[in-house]
Amino acid sequence: MRTGVWLVGARGSVATTSIVGGLALRAGLAGPTGCVTELPELRGPALPSFADLVFGGHDLATTPLCKRAEALAASGVIPGRLVAALRDEMAAVEQELRPAPTGDTQADRVAAVVRDLTDFRTRHELDRVVMVNVSATEAAPRPHPGHADPAALRDAVAGPDEVLPPSSLYGYAALLAGCPYVDFTPSTGLRLPALTALAEEAQLPYAGHDGKTGETLVKSVLAPMFAMRNLAVRSWSGTNLLGGGDGATLADPAANAAKVQSKQRVLGETLGYVPQGGTRIEYVEELGDFKTAWDLITFAGFLGTGMRMEFTWHGCDSALAAPLVLDLARLTAAAHAAGRVGPLVELGFFFKDPLGASTHSLAEQWARLTDFAKRLHAGPDGSDDHAG
Repeated sequence: MRTGVWLVGARGSVATTSIVGGLALRAGLAGPTGCVTELPELRGPALPSFADLVFGGHDLATTPLCKRAEALAASGVIPGRLVAALRDEMAAVEQELRPAPTGDTQADRVAAVVRDLTDFRTRHELDRVVMVNVSATEAAPRPHPGHADPAALRDAVAGPDEVLPPSSLYGYAALLAGCPYVDFTPSTGLRLPALTALAEEAQLPYAGHDGKTGETLVKSVLAPMFAMRNLAVRSWSGTNLLGGGDGATLADPAANAAKVQSKQRVLGETLGYVPQGGTRIEYVEELGDFKTAWDLITFAGFLGTGMRMEFTWHGCDSALAAPLVLDLARLTAAAHAAGRVGPLVELGFFFKDPLGASTHSLAEQWARLTDFAKRLHAGPDGSDDHAG
């Protein structure tokens, strides 16, 4: 199943690491550590292979992909030997990267993205293309009447107003081009009534939001523990220090607020109440593509005995996120091939703020995901026939 992976933010750290990783896996130069879809519980015939993935994308930046990969190698994110070995392959992907579209209206820009997606699918004879948004976090958009339904949106984007934030503009274009959409960011994406309705009309699946790679991943394991042991969490405070482009973006208060809201939701929905404390995100340029999180949890046990727990997480965001980007592209492509429509709630395992999920417990999300994979691999009639 030849599958296009169209990355919005294609020259960023996460996208570059995803591309290099996908090419390395295809060439047998690296193992699939971090790729959930290569675990026995998820691996199977319904998923496109790494050799089936073809990369393309949009970005505002113009730095050549090889240069971005060299910079990531110099900072310790990816091995330099892979950059040296995959120069020809990266040069081929470079030919599939397009500048972010320009136009007098948002309708013009949407049409340009649709043309790029359609040409990409035709040129490479792809069975389908999955768009994955890995661009910078946006501030929440102002409400607009065009967000109400597809007809209102179509009329609104033809006018002079900036109706849609970039994540939603790309999502809109993906739906018009017949492409499933995955939002790996906390940005708005398809979370507008007009776009969710259009996804249903177009019979397309979509997934998101905000990839779960670090501190929130740990929260989704620890919070259910406190709840199941009936321990009262009094406070939960966290400090996140990060560099790189993501850190610079989150220095903006509006983008920072959108990210914090996504990170905090897991506690209230898992514990059933919101403990005192919050999450603070700070940009530390020196950290580059790495991040550090420190959390302090205070809780009460039997007879009110006070206790505390602390943990520190230090990781490389791009190296944690990239295998999940490949996983999500493969799973979403398989869901599209199987005829799934609407939000892929079973993919909540991958996200801080999953669509339509009733649980943030990682164990429960894992159970849903593995059941989803089993059904995909069994096929509609219980066979293993996955043609096309």
